[in-house]
Amino acid sequence: MKLFSSLYARAMNWARHPRAPWYLGVLSFTESSFFPVPPDVMLAPMSMAAPSRAWLFALITTLTSVAGGVFGYVIGYFALDAILPWLETSRYWPAYETAVNWFEAYGFWAIFVAGFSPIPYKVFTIAAGAMHMALLPFILASFVGRGLRFFLVAGLMAWGGPRMEASLHTYIDRLGWITVAVVVVVGIWYGAM
Repeated sequence: MKLFSSLYARAMNWARHPRAPWYLGVLSFTESSFFPVPPDVMLAPMSMAAPSRAWLFALITTLTSVAGGVFGYVIGYFALDAILPWLETSRYWPAYETAVNWFEAYGFWAIFVAGFSPIPYKVFTIAAGAMHMALLPFILASFVGRGLRFFLVAGLMAWGGPRMEASLHTYIDRLGWITVAVVVVVGIWYGAM
């Protein structure tokens, strides 16, 4: 069944859309403060579809992500009491508790690691505000961590370019179904524990 190849083709068409950089910026901003989808899902295909613009896409993603991070910081600084009841019942609560502990232990480095890694960055931005981390180190750590991540993703996809796009198109259905099978097996295994 060729479900994933049609989705892949559609995603690559969207990546070439003239307004795609704007959508990338909005996604990157919102992901840093409240939205659950990481901008890598747009940055990667856009960089693969237009390798000559990959660095521009990485820059847009970095700048808007840091701006969204500042928004998350403001939420934590000024509105933590308003969102705390929701946060405590959400799936992000354990990550928030981890973020608070990391800030107490590592300070600046906590936001750097969260910016680069797949850890939910939004939780760390809110925690940084709630912990009243100094804003300038927060912004610096965010720029470095997020920038390294997004420029690495863009660079790898640009390097692969059309050659990688064609290879992925050939194997995307197999890779998609293997991923679904792995998720189902892990879900069953995790549920049995």
